[in-house]
Amino acid sequence: MQGTIMYKHEKQAVKRLQSNHIHMLSTLSTAIIASFLIISLSGTLLFPVMAFADEPQPVAQVGNTTYMSVQDAIGHTSMKNDTVTLLADTTESITITPSKVVRGITLELNGHALNASNATAITVPANMQLTITGSGMVVGGDNPAIDCRGALRIQGGNFTSNTTLMRFAETGSTSSEASISAGTFTAPTLIGMLNDAEHLGYVSICGGEYHGAIPAGLDTLVLMGGSFSTTENLTPYLVDVAGLIPDSDDGMFNISELAISSDYPTVELEQGSTLQKLTNDSLLDLTRTKLNGISDYRLVADAEQLQALNRQIELALQAVAKRKAFDAVIQTVTITATRNAETADGGADPQCRTSGHDEISAQVTVSIKSIAKPEEPVKPDKPDEPGKPAEPKQPDMPRTGSAVQALAVISLLLMIASAFCVYATAHLRSPRLHN
Repeated sequence: MQGTIMYKHEKQAVKRLQSNHIHMLSTLSTAIIASFLIISLSGTLLFPVMAFADEPQPVAQVGNTTYMSVQDAIGHTSMKNDTVTLLADTTESITITPSKVVRGITLELNGHALNASNATAITVPANMQLTITGSGMVVGGDNPAIDCRGALRIQGGNFTSNTTLMRFAETGSTSSEASISAGTFTAPTLIGMLNDAEHLGYVSICGGEYHGAIPAGLDTLVLMGGSFSTTENLTPYLVDVAGLIPDSDDGMFNISELAISSDYPTVELEQGSTLQKLTNDSLLDLTRTKLNGISDYRLVADAEQLQALNRQIELALQAVAKRKAFDAVIQTVTITATRNAETADGGADPQCRTSGHDEISAQVTVSIKSIAKPEEPVKPDKPDEPGKPAEPKQPDMPRTGSAVQALAVISLLLMIASAFCVYATAHLRSPRLHN
């Protein structure tokens, strides 16, 4: 009986052990399966990311389609979608060769950089047109940033090169045409001609900031606006209505409309040191008349008006010398900006700008104050002749009332005395006659 009871207990213990073992195996299996699921899921998420990072990314876009190169994107432009937008910085030298139905495209820099690759960064062939917009960079490095034989429009961007930045060409059959309205341009030489060029073409600069030199001899370059780091060689390219004004903040020179200003447009001359004949330069100094900083222009006063002013000054000087009066006069003098045109002998003669739209002149008014006739000086008394004593002067009789009375009494006494003498004389003669 006892043996039977022990057997039952042993059997129950074995069942409990088996049950616990099965439960542990189940838990372990669940954990292992969960771990494998986590690892698998992680691998599914990580590996594609790693693979995407290693793959090349598109650098340009046309419409809704992206491309792995800018040149490929240019080839897929159409009349409907003719804008190539940069999606990333890229090192690539491109040529504007769109499909046959497209003659021009727009390159939107979109804040990215196009770096040249062993050649000019951007080449615009003849009969092609390129417009560059947006912020971003075109980096030529040791190559030009742009070579253009066709049409170019630059409306933004930062362009740099270690050599000539932009080159243009006009040949017997084609001519480049460029208009630059915005952007920053930095290079030792900013503009030049391609090797086979007969002329530059037609290039106009309407705005932008330029750090570098513009060489002489670019016959068809026109500067209409912009800011420049140096004025060397610039003045021949300025349009007639434009001038250069230095900017003290950044050392640049800004193009603006040509203007004449006078600090003292009205001056007055009076007797003294200012009353003297005026020359062209002294009149400009007197009125502080100036032009806004163009080296190949000068200011010239109207010769006839200046001569008339000097005649009046001469008359005033003569009046002062002759001690005569002079009436006030007013003379207006026109001052005109003239351009120094180079002569055959290499000199420079002023050439007046006389066309209606670009003639720049100002007027100053000079007045001469009236001069009053001076008073005649009072002549001093003649001194007495030496050696002759001065004759004594009769004392003036007193003019008081008592003196008059005394004279009357004396006169009366004299008359009485005279009458008495006459009476006595007559009385003495009478006895003598009787005897």
